[in-house]
Amino acid sequence: MSDPTATGSDAALPPEFDRLPLSRMTVGEVSLRVRAGGDGPPLLLLHGYPETHLAWALVAGELARDFTVVAPDLRGYGESSKPAAVPTHESYGKRAMAQDCTRLMQQLGFDRFDVAGHDRGGRVAYRMALDSPAAVRRLTVMDVIPTGEVWARADDRFAIGYWHWGFLAQPHPIPERLIEQDPEFFLLDAEFGGAIRRFPPAAVADYVRCARDPAVIEAMCEDYRAGATCDRRWDDEDRAAGHRITCPTQVLWAGRGALEAWYDTLAVWRDWADDVSGAALDCGHFLVEERPADVLAALRTFHAGGRGSPGPSVSP
Repeated sequence: MSDPTATGSDAALPPEFDRLPLSRMTVGEVSLRVRAGGDGPPLLLLHGYPETHLAWALVAGELARDFTVVAPDLRGYGESSKPAAVPTHESYGKRAMAQDCTRLMQQLGFDRFDVAGHDRGGRVAYRMALDSPAAVRRLTVMDVIPTGEVWARADDRFAIGYWHWGFLAQPHPIPERLIEQDPEFFLLDAEFGGAIRRFPPAAVADYVRCARDPAVIEAMCEDYRAGATCDRRWDDEDRAAGHRITCPTQVLWAGRGALEAWYDTLAVWRDWADDVSGAALDCGHFLVEERPADVLAALRTFHAGGRGSPGPSVSP
């Protein structure tokens, strides 16, 4: 068994992760790169910006001992499809991404499943729980509060600390043209102070290779444009209508990050969900890579709760 606490530039992808079958699956209008396998109940793992499904490499193989794990590249990211942008940005809204993932799980034979999402993946995950409550049994969101809450609470700290939200949401092609000059510097150094460079080299190489594709850069910008427009609007509409997340919800966040400094994170989520628990981890934004053992333990414990009989084994 690999050491799930291993991090740093010398960390290789665990063999348990490499053994999970990799495939492409067509769901609706998109083709998704998907790594899936294991035994037990289904657990969907959703990565964040600017990563791919390899963000889960340090924990997915171990989780596959207890769950059937499914880890796709979100639309626009990695090797998944990049649909054409539309003026309303809804082709990269979290509603479309959530529908991709619900259809993916249905295609694998799972009408009901658990989901854990980090960063942008967390936004897809909670949107899925709001839009498809019958599908999501348990939800883990990592280092996010709802998008509508972010914009409603934006202040000078947000403008400086999360400057990339406003920059990436600028009209096409302003951010694309600037990022394309040196995508590796922008994504790995300018935004995150080199933190990603300390992650497993094979994962970092995948992020950089994909980011050199102008279509990926545009898709990531569209993701943030959607966050500033349709995603925010859908959140505001749900709040006004009294819609809530009804499944048990676990919130994990960076104890050395913005959420800890700016918000009462659990209180924010309790305004959105009926059953909320969670804690800060002693790390920065990239919880999975920085504290893999803690994330692994938290996911195993929470997503094992209230289990019925295991689901089918999956090898796409």
